[in-house]
Amino acid sequence: MTQHLLSGTEGIPLSIIAADEFTAWLEQQPSAQQTWLTNTKFSGKGLSVIPGPDGSIAQVIYVTPEVDSYWVCGDIVNELPANQYRLDANEAQMKVAAFSWALGAYKFDRYKANDKQYPQLVINSPQIVEQTAKLVRSVTMVRDLVNTPAADMMPQHLAEQMEALADEFGGQVTQIVGDELIAQNYPTIHMVGRASENLPRLIDLTWGDENAPKVTLVGKGVCFDSGGLDLKPGAGMRLMKKDMGGAAHVIGLAHQIMASNLPVRLRVLVPAVENAVSANAFRPGDVITTRKGLTVEIDNTDAEGRLVLCDALAEASDENPELLIDFATLTGAMRIALGTELPGFFSNDDDVALGFTAAGLKVEDPVWRMPLHKPYMELTGSDIADLANCGKTPFGGAITAALYLEAFVDKKISWSHFDVMAWNNRKLPGRPVGGEAFGIRAVFEYLQQRFDK
Repeated sequence: MTQHLLSGTEGIPLSIIAADEFTAWLEQQPSAQQTWLTNTKFSGKGLSVIPGPDGSIAQVIYVTPEVDSYWVCGDIVNELPANQYRLDANEAQMKVAAFSWALGAYKFDRYKANDKQYPQLVINSPQIVEQTAKLVRSVTMVRDLVNTPAADMMPQHLAEQMEALADEFGGQVTQIVGDELIAQNYPTIHMVGRASENLPRLIDLTWGDENAPKVTLVGKGVCFDSGGLDLKPGAGMRLMKKDMGGAAHVIGLAHQIMASNLPVRLRVLVPAVENAVSANAFRPGDVITTRKGLTVEIDNTDAEGRLVLCDALAEASDENPELLIDFATLTGAMRIALGTELPGFFSNDDDVALGFTAAGLKVEDPVWRMPLHKPYMELTGSDIADLANCGKTPFGGAITAALYLEAFVDKKISWSHFDVMAWNNRKLPGRPVGGEAFGIRAVFEYLQQRFDK
């Protein structure tokens, strides 16, 4: 996507104008431009391409009430003809314009030829182009991983992605695969993934100075979710290639952390499985003893995400990180509560939660804190085990899922859990229908403010 951004000073002038300043701007323009805008019935809203005397494009203006929005150029990159456009703006506007321009040009074209020529945005700041390239790659990495069909994005493929990332930035990756998960005491990861010919695994990436503050990311890597023996209906299964969206989020966030050389000791844990149906699939009513030692009764095999996460969170807790953050496409209940475009999160640390919220507002990547309402923990109870993997009622389902996960995190650790959609259901500026990154820019902004001093 960053091939759509250039550092330089040459190109057709492009001006982004605040709607309430358009009239004043127009009065200062030469009569030819004023006549063109009048004759084309330009209303002072949206895009106008202004020709020169020879018919070539002399100038482009875009009038919007949201000149400082991170998505300001998300549509116009697809509306302008291929050419180079030089943005005249202040530094803050250049940053958001570059970000939205590059993401607006995103296309997932792995399986379909895309020979469209896109316009390029020219910015007189090599630093902004470089910083934007890192951020855009992190977001597009999430999108590409989520958009890739499950046949090409199974646990072994996720491992390849993490190995490539580690190789690029000097990190290390280890894997615990198949029955070795049992030998090394990751029973729930093995249980959920054992019915698939694509072997389950725990992928573990580390990077950075071992003496730096420890930040651990955990991502749900259910590469396809049939629902298991509690089989999903066809409509519910259609988009389940995106059920590894949590893993995609932490991989994209890890890229941004490493590319920015943030002074932290990073660890990324991805329990990667396919929840398939076979003779050895786990069953409703089974009881499993988890890595932490808690026993869990399986109420529904379609609540598998929290099962693979609980062993990974227990492993992460053993290292006592300064921050432990997980991402997961975990519950439909969160989508009902907040819709598909606003990710909810839970945290046992008020200061961190406030920091995430403030950071999200700053970079226009909003996140919404939800309550870890302790009385609902009773709803995760079982008559024959310490916990059940589903609540006794569908009400408050996102909360009971988060409370289940919290039971596997050491109480002294600052832990936050993001329940994300990982998918755009509708087209928005810079955000096409398909895989999407929610909350990773907010989290990175917080991490940068906290550690990069």
